[in-house]
Amino acid sequence: MAEMADLTVSLSLLLGIVVFSEVARRTALYLFPNRNWIIYALELISTFQLCACTHELKLLAETGGLEPRIALTLTFLISVVHGLSFRGAICSPTGALEQLYLGTLTRRCALTRISCQLIAAEAARRVMPHAWALALSDLHAQHSLTGFSCTNSPVNAPLLQAAAVELGCAFVMHTAAFNVEKVEENYRVPAIAAVITILVYEGGHLTGAVFNPALAFSIQFPCPGNTFAEYSFVYWIGPILGMTGSLLLFDKVIPAISGKSTIPKHLNSDGLETKKMK
Repeated sequence: MAEMADLTVSLSLLLGIVVFSEVARRTALYLFPNRNWIIYALELISTFQLCACTHELKLLAETGGLEPRIALTLTFLISVVHGLSFRGAICSPTGALEQLYLGTLTRRCALTRISCQLIAAEAARRVMPHAWALALSDLHAQHSLTGFSCTNSPVNAPLLQAAAVELGCAFVMHTAAFNVEKVEENYRVPAIAAVITILVYEGGHLTGAVFNPALAFSIQFPCPGNTFAEYSFVYWIGPILGMTGSLLLFDKVIPAISGKSTIPKHLNSDGLETKKMK
């Protein structure tokens, strides 16, 4: 079980990551308020925040032995913080591809966003060991013994089953985003955070329930036990197929049956208001 001192340090680090990222976002918006490329800066900063925080949460859960109820509570709370602070950033390649299909993003914008997400994911993977190297807690010091890398594969199921888990998680996540407009606006972010927490609870023991290709690239791909191609199959192909299935269900199947469109095209993949970016 994680010691209280370790938990306090990790919570402080999470707070520091969020504050640093928010200051960076506000500074970028203040200095370059009317630049078309500012959304890409926000994408970089926000995806870095997502990945860096998840690195710390993963360390707490896997190495620190954090109790499941506390881990899930932290997952919910940090998901709410992310949802409230991302300022239009999508932070997931499947979300960008979804918006490309819906026409909310141009092809160039979608590809640039995905590139920013992967760059930020790699940056978080390289930056976090420097924070852990400060050995601010016994947990961080213990992690240094492994070279700040994971020691086991995060895939605890046959590859097809693992890919199906990520596919299912992505399907549920995007389906929730399509329907979140039915929830009162003030409760949309907590509703999405609750869905994320439930998915982590249900699928976390099998794959980590990441269902975000950029996040998986940052926290899962460096782990031993499986090849890059196998991780790609589970954490990239699975979520893309899950997003595609949800998209086709609500954009093709249900409208064909009911005669009405069911996808609010003014919402992004987190169920938040968005505008077309060129």
